[in-house]
Amino acid sequence: MKFLLVEDDKWIAASLTEALTDNNYAIDVAGDGEEGWDFITAFDYDLILLDVMLPKLNGIELCQRLRQRGYGLPVLMLTARDSSTDKVLGLDAGADDYVIKPFDLKELLARIRALLRRGNTTISTFLEWGGLRLDPANCTVTYKNKLLLMTPKEYQLLELFLRNNGHVLSRHQILDHLWPSIDPPGQDTIKVHIRGIRQKLKAAGAKDDFIETVYGLGYRLKQNL
Repeated sequence: MKFLLVEDDKWIAASLTEALTDNNYAIDVAGDGEEGWDFITAFDYDLILLDVMLPKLNGIELCQRLRQRGYGLPVLMLTARDSSTDKVLGLDAGADDYVIKPFDLKELLARIRALLRRGNTTISTFLEWGGLRLDPANCTVTYKNKLLLMTPKEYQLLELFLRNNGHVLSRHQILDHLWPSIDPPGQDTIKVHIRGIRQKLKAAGAKDDFIETVYGLGYRLKQNL
């Protein structure tokens, strides 16, 4: 999944980017509110992590603009200001949740997962498809109770497929969702990762075409397994 982090503190931005990348999320970073708006209008994101005190356009104003323009993606506000007034301002602007700096990383990740589940039609904490189960809470993947050791990008690919309920995803869509928007890899990179996932699924007993190639369109999890 792909997030936008809008944060002007370079140390916090670098630390948070590293932590989120380690937890299998792709991250774009904007250093001020106007740059954040440019990213939002140019690319698709699953969630926005938004600092309140930003240059050019603060987090409250950016969140208001988002909601006024019809963007419904989850917004998690980050701020060092711990007062009920600030929280109310953020939530009234359209934020979905509010975390006070310095924050505990485990709590932040739990809040992110909770926000992502709100946009998912399934109530279950797990993502499942034909014997495949992915647990976002601990980043594990099993096939018929056999643990599969996935690379970070393989894990992200499977999560993307599972969250899209068997819909066909083009290579462009996959790149847009799973890699930073600046200088992404070539589309052949996706083929390499898909091949790796197929081999691991096959070794666990799955069919060769568990991930199905839809020629000329892209890939999807195979229907009617």
